[in-house]
Amino acid sequence: MTDETIPAYDPDRIGPVGDRAVVVGGSMAGLIAARVLADAFERVTVVERDAFPDDPRPRRGVPQGTHVHAMLEAGRDVLEDLFPGYGDDLVSAGAVEIDLSTDFDFYDEGDFVADGSHHLSMYCASRPLIEHVTRRRLDARGDVSLRDERHLSGYVTDDGTTVEGVQVRTGAGEREVRADLVVDCTGRTSSTPDWLAAHGFDRPPRETVEIDLGYGTVLVERPPDDVRAYHVMPSPSRPRGAVALPIEDDRWVVTLSGMHGDHPPGDREGLRSFAESLPIDAVAAILDEHAVVSEGVERYPIPSNLRRRYWDLERFPDGLVVLGDAVASFNPVYGQGMSVAAMEGLHLHHALASGGRDGLAVRFFDRAERVVDDAWRVSVGSDFRFEATTGPKPAGTDLLNRYLSRATRRAHHDDEVADAYARVVTMESRPTSMLRPHVVWRVLRPSLSA
Repeated sequence: MTDETIPAYDPDRIGPVGDRAVVVGGSMAGLIAARVLADAFERVTVVERDAFPDDPRPRRGVPQGTHVHAMLEAGRDVLEDLFPGYGDDLVSAGAVEIDLSTDFDFYDEGDFVADGSHHLSMYCASRPLIEHVTRRRLDARGDVSLRDERHLSGYVTDDGTTVEGVQVRTGAGEREVRADLVVDCTGRTSSTPDWLAAHGFDRPPRETVEIDLGYGTVLVERPPDDVRAYHVMPSPSRPRGAVALPIEDDRWVVTLSGMHGDHPPGDREGLRSFAESLPIDAVAAILDEHAVVSEGVERYPIPSNLRRRYWDLERFPDGLVVLGDAVASFNPVYGQGMSVAAMEGLHLHHALASGGRDGLAVRFFDRAERVVDDAWRVSVGSDFRFEATTGPKPAGTDLLNRYLSRATRRAHHDDEVADAYARVVTMESRPTSMLRPHVVWRVLRPSLSA
C-alpha cells in the first residue's frame, strides 16, 4: 500500500474526537503523528526524552541522524499535504532540490539505471534540518505543544485495558499526563511490548532479519552549483554501497555502507580506500577532490530489519496506537523509514476519520500492515540476495529476486522499465506494479542485441 493506493489527506473528513492526545517520541514519526492528531483533538502534546535544539543539530536520541537520509516521493507528498508549502520551507532553510531523473545516478546490477522519461523532484537535506523544519511548522500551530527532556516511565491505566495517559519523568520528578489517546513513536527500543505483557496482553509477534550493516559518514564541501547525487547498491559479490547527496550549507553527505560485517573503517583514509573499492569512481572522486569538513567519521551499526506484527494481535488496549520504527524498521540502504512513517500517519488520519477512537488501534494496524508489508518485501527481499542474511524469508523471494534482477538490468537501457522501477523505489507504486503485463513484457522480451 503506497502513495498511489492511499486516499489523499482530507481535513474536511475528520471532526473532533477527543480533548487531548499525547505522542511519545519527537522524531519524524512523532511529529507527523502530532500533525495528524491536531485535526481530531483540541490539544496535542509531544513528549521527547532529548532536548530539542534551537537549530538543526543532531540529537543524541537519533544516533543515525548524522547519516544520509532520503524523503522519498510518497513521504514528501504526505508532508506537503499536512504542511502546505513544506518543500518551499525546506529549500528556504537550505535544502537542495534535485531532479531524480537527471541529477541522481543510481547504480545497481552492474550499471546505472536509465534516466526515465519524467521529472521527479527530491529535496535533499540532513535529518536534523528535516526535523527542524517540521518542528517549526508544528510550533507555529496553537494546538500542538512540544515538551522535551521528558522520559516515559509508563502508561497510565485505571482498569488495565485502557490507556488513559502517560507517566513521565522530568528533572522536577514524576508527573502524570492524562490523554484520550497515546501514540507510541519511540522507535526500535519501544517498551510497549513489555507493557502489554505486564498487563495481560500478548506481545506482538516479532520478526528480525539479520543483515549486520555498518555505516560510515562524512560531510564534504560542495560547489554551490554542483548537485550531483549517487547511490551505489550493494550486491552479493560486493556487499559494499554508498550514497552521496547534496545538502544544506554547500555540502555533500557521503555515507558508505557494508553488509554482513564488511563495514567501512572509522578513519578518513580508510574510508577513502573503501570508496575506491566501489564499481564507480564518482564517490571516491568527491572525497579526493573536495575538503572533508567533518571532525571524524560518524559510524552507526544496523544489525537487522525488525517488524512487530501488531495486526496479528486479537486484543489490544483502547487509547493506544504504535507508529513508525516502533512497528517496523528497515535496512536504511533503501531509504524507506521516514516515508513509511508518513504513510502510516496518513492511515492514522483515515482511521480516525472513519470511526473516531472506537476500535482505533485495530483499524489503524490493519491499514498500516499494508504499508509495512510492501516496504518489508522490498527491503528484506533484497537483503535475501545475500547468503549470509538470516531470518524468516517471505514466500516467493528467490523467484521475485531473479525477476527484479533482470528488470533492473533492463532498466539500464529501457526508459519505461526505469520509470516503473523508480516509482517502486520512491514508494509511489506497490512492488507488484513491476508485474503489470506491459512491464513484464518489456522485462522478459529478448533484447534487441540478442
